[in-house]
Amino acid sequence: METTENQMFSSYQRNPELFDEIYDKDGKIMSVYSELFDLYGEHSIKDYVKLNDKAKASFFNQGITFQVYDKKETREKIFPFDLFPRIIDPQEWDIIERGAIQRSKALNLFLWDIYHDKKIIKQGIVPMDLISSSANYLDQMVGVDPPGGIYNHISGTDVIKHKDGKYYVLEDNIRCPSGVSYVICNRTALKRALFGVFNHYKTHTVTNYAENLLDLLETVKPKGVDVPNVVVITPGMFNSAFYEHSYLAKTMGVELVEGRDLFVENDFVYMKTIRGPEKVDVIYRRIDDAFIDPLEFKPDSSLGVPGLFAAYKKGNVTLANAPGTGVADDKAVYTYMPQIIKYYLNEEPILNNVHTYHCSRPDELKYVLEHIHELVIKPVDEAGGYGISIGNRLTKEEIEVVKNQIKETPRKYVAQPILSLSVHPTYIEDTESFEQRHVDLRTFTVLGKDREFVLKGGLTRVALKRGNLIVNSSQGGGSKDTWVLKK
Repeated sequence: METTENQMFSSYQRNPELFDEIYDKDGKIMSVYSELFDLYGEHSIKDYVKLNDKAKASFFNQGITFQVYDKKETREKIFPFDLFPRIIDPQEWDIIERGAIQRSKALNLFLWDIYHDKKIIKQGIVPMDLISSSANYLDQMVGVDPPGGIYNHISGTDVIKHKDGKYYVLEDNIRCPSGVSYVICNRTALKRALFGVFNHYKTHTVTNYAENLLDLLETVKPKGVDVPNVVVITPGMFNSAFYEHSYLAKTMGVELVEGRDLFVENDFVYMKTIRGPEKVDVIYRRIDDAFIDPLEFKPDSSLGVPGLFAAYKKGNVTLANAPGTGVADDKAVYTYMPQIIKYYLNEEPILNNVHTYHCSRPDELKYVLEHIHELVIKPVDEAGGYGISIGNRLTKEEIEVVKNQIKETPRKYVAQPILSLSVHPTYIEDTESFEQRHVDLRTFTVLGKDREFVLKGGLTRVALKRGNLIVNSSQGGGSKDTWVLKK
């Protein structure tokens, strides 16, 4: 372990075996961080504690919280935020952005194909049983043409930096990717607390997300609509991401609604208002497929709108993201992404996958069962870090339990090598000092009709527990502001 010479980082211990993003191989500060390192060094830890408390109070007062679910209880927590930002230089960001757009476009074409001609299946590139066995494949979407031809209007691509210094995609999220409101709030909190520091760098804004999202949603309006009426639909205030739902509606300048606020008449959707019914054209939905329409999916759902899916099938309303997109962020489908990109775009992947074993393949299942101790096991259809098992953290008894789960339903699991995610200096409240913590990056890509936008920043998520590799907030993770520098 090596320590650094700087008042703020005087107790920071650098493990040279980990890829630390602010140090080079010789232990020197990377040039892009040198000024930031000096600026932070002008503050004492006591100063930083006060600034950190101020940021926490700001988050609390704004209601920036999330729900944590476990077997015993549901708790509401302030979203943990670290004031020491992550910096990405223009050259690195260009690779990430182009890679995220490439994947989003390929996934959109893939979704169109599997719900229409199924050419990629007929040509033997992706097996039919992989698609038909996915819990998120919707037979109801076969032959449905979404307005503007877009399925995954909003995509969240989770990217990691490996110890080789390259970026890899860990997974794709195209059902209801969350976290973008925290990106914007992180920036606001950091600028308030340390504007003098922020002002030294030319950083791309992140506060333009809502206006770009609204612009692109308006490009996929139903035919015959001139000025579309857009709404955000939420399951309600007890949902874990309700803060984000309300924030995005407010910043887009559109109504936030629940299912009970809408109704369908003659296959058109209307919103109840004090002025009478108002026609709704585009719905940014934050409700899962199964709950959007009790007449088509779960009959006991009180969250959705009866008749909504019939209106959608007739092209009278746009749903973003489209129902059935979850089949493409299935972690088993992820294993075919290089082939999917090549098939639809005739390009090589700009961002590589992490090597992944799918347990439905007998030879890969055999390897996984024999090497669980050096693999990360993931359910293909879970989100939020739930259900993940990290092999080298398991007891012999726990390994046997995981093995039996895999053997019982091999289709449900994939496995990846235990990667050494890059680390970043992170303030730890318990020790009142900076320590190395593993990070990843969720990028946000928005597709419209013949247009796309990638938020120049994304959500850097931090595994706050020492040595932990799971960064999700639901698993005790936090976040950092992400600065993408201008050229």
